[in-house]
Amino acid sequence: MVKGIFVLFGLILFGIEYVYFRLANQFKIVDKPNERSLHVKPTIRGGGVIFPIAAGIYFVATNYPSFLFLVGLIAVSVIGFLDDIRSLKSLTRFIVQSIAIGLMIYDLEIFSQYWWISVVTFVVVTGTLNAYNFMDGINGLTAGYSAVIMCSLLYINSYVVHFTEANLIVTFLISLLVFGYFNFRRVAICFAGDVGSMACGFFVIYLILDLIYTSHNYVYILFLAVYGVDSVLTIVHRLILKQNIFKPHKLHLYQQLISIAKINHLQMTFIYMVIQSLVCLLVIFIVDQAISTQYWIGLATLLFLGATYLFVKFKLLTTYSNANISQPH
Repeated sequence: MVKGIFVLFGLILFGIEYVYFRLANQFKIVDKPNERSLHVKPTIRGGGVIFPIAAGIYFVATNYPSFLFLVGLIAVSVIGFLDDIRSLKSLTRFIVQSIAIGLMIYDLEIFSQYWWISVVTFVVVTGTLNAYNFMDGINGLTAGYSAVIMCSLLYINSYVVHFTEANLIVTFLISLLVFGYFNFRRVAICFAGDVGSMACGFFVIYLILDLIYTSHNYVYILFLAVYGVDSVLTIVHRLILKQNIFKPHKLHLYQQLISIAKINHLQMTFIYMVIQSLVCLLVIFIVDQAISTQYWIGLATLLFLGATYLFVKFKLLTTYSNANISQPH
């Protein structure tokens, strides 16, 4: 594709988004504030519908060979959109997501390797999809964080190891920018919804796995380091509190920073984007080192992020507890 086609593609996505807004308003597909929400006014839900639409347009226009991936992407998107309209049973969502993940694994030819690699991949993809769903709670975070990953993947694909068509990455990056125009603002016009977060997570983890199994280098999983650390340690925190980890909550670090430290949405998004950008730059810097060196640095990076998470959260919870104690009764 030439630059003019990319511009036209972006304009088409803008048009599709506006049409969706009108339909969403007509059928009342809106996200109403609740006890878990960090927003205060009803907002259109499902603006991330342009992610699978963008992928579908690209696949049709270029005859991209990974048909099974597209089917899986559409499956998680459809089930996500249905969940946006009315809540579905967890078992229904899990079955559809499992089928979609199986299609992704087959498309990447991971089944041809040791059986346990497929099992680990299934767990990683499932975790990534749920992390994207859980972390999609503030303005700009899904689009901004994913754009950082896409830019990093585009650089790796161009200058380190070619693992996919560059235009595929650019296509998804354009859809993120279009969605970000409506979401990356103080008062968002729309939210991604489950359709957007699931499609986005599915797309991102597919490209990262493609890179990992093409390069035979697992250090690229660090492209999801910030989301991964926040999600895993938050689950541990909830288990310690004996909470049901499948129910809504506000214990993610970004939620706590907004609720307790009163950091606004866009500042919080920018912080996460900067931290993940630094991790991605570190990965790009060390990929020419010995593989053992890369893994040790990767482990040290995860430990540092984990320690930072624990330190900040402890300080927040301590401050919150002290503030409550000091309030007159």
